[in-house]
Amino acid sequence: MPYKEKKVEKLYYAIGEVAEMLNVPVSTVRFWENEFDILKPMKNKKGNRLFTQADIKNLKIIYHLLKEEGMTLDGARKKLSGKWDETDYKYEINESLLRVKSILLDIRDNI
Repeated sequence: MPYKEKKVEKLYYAIGEVAEMLNVPVSTVRFWENEFDILKPMKNKKGNRLFTQADIKNLKIIYHLLKEEGMTLDGARKKLSGKWDETDYKYEINESLLRVKSILLDIRDNI
């Protein structure tokens, strides 16, 4: 089996990197930051936003609710404010299943 390097994860990501991860414009990330209280990226001295892994996870949850489930901004805000633990749990399950699927597809392709 070929050696795979472990992916190095950065502590902070620029807004452009985050937008690219989500495949949305930078303006969408800025807009969501203003719309959702759970997004609080740090800012450096120049005022550039610096997103942590936790911020990125929250953005992925917001993306999922808005783009994949088709919720409105108000609906997503209510879901996140009222049932955060449940939403976070469902997101984690979905991410785990996607990782398992990826592993199984890799195994299938290497047989």
